[in-house]
Amino acid sequence: MGAVSVNKVAALRVRDVMVKDVAYVSVPGTRKKVLEVFKERQVSGVPVLKEGKVVGVVTRGDLLRNPGEEQLALLMHRRPVTASPHETVEDAARKMLTHGVRRLPVVDDAQRLVGIISVADIIRVLATTNIESPIKDFLRGETPALWDETPLPVAGRIMELAGWKAAAVINEKNELVGIITDQDLINAVVVSEKTEHSDLSMGRDEDEWVWDGMRDTLKLYYNVSKIELPADKKVKDVMVRDVVTARKTSTVSECARKMSKGKFDQLPVVSSAGILTGMLFDRDLLRIFMREEEGSRS
Repeated sequence: MGAVSVNKVAALRVRDVMVKDVAYVSVPGTRKKVLEVFKERQVSGVPVLKEGKVVGVVTRGDLLRNPGEEQLALLMHRRPVTASPHETVEDAARKMLTHGVRRLPVVDDAQRLVGIISVADIIRVLATTNIESPIKDFLRGETPALWDETPLPVAGRIMELAGWKAAAVINEKNELVGIITDQDLINAVVVSEKTEHSDLSMGRDEDEWVWDGMRDTLKLYYNVSKIELPADKKVKDVMVRDVVTARKTSTVSECARKMSKGKFDQLPVVSSAGILTGMLFDRDLLRIFMREEEGSRS
């Protein structure tokens, strides 16, 4: 297929772009099942169904933010933003940007799941265009980066607190040596099991009826399960080393093609000397639709 215009992409219907073979989980359910789906399907989030209808969405970030929670109903986001198969791709892109989400479950009038459209799906279509605008106009100035010797649990906590889905990795010479994503963290997590106990005293030492200050204590033992990042691993142990990069002068279409071909959510932006200068995220390219609209009004 030859190159198409941005306006033509914007006018496409969600049904023409969405993925119909959708990975999903159902309630009641557990974190274990979600982890299995994430690892098997290599996805970062899935719709949650109840009796065939969409009732939520659960993402990798939800699992990493709530390492001790096992029940899917307490991990998922309720009342997710959805799309209709009849909406335009531009409408879907606007919803993603407005609500800060990466995917929209596509539902029919009865709220039954019929597909899913993600940022990656829109990038795949943008890769067929010939947009010459340089990406420097779409960079937000955010450049998440981690040292390659950072212990994995520390890296995970930094990414969680900063809200990063990915980070460039640099060495002690400030050289770009890799990239790490929340998918890499999920692939590295282990589930730890331990037994804890709680002392429930039936009386206080100062109570007159407690003979010789003795207590009648009931000890409750219970299992605690949580996901953890292994402390013996560092960022360099799980990062992707073969990094595809971009320049500030690279075009929107060129970067969309790189992202689509490699299934990347982001591209580190480097100088002519190979020094990290920024990070281009796939969702940043969705702003091309806003720009085109502004241009048509001027």
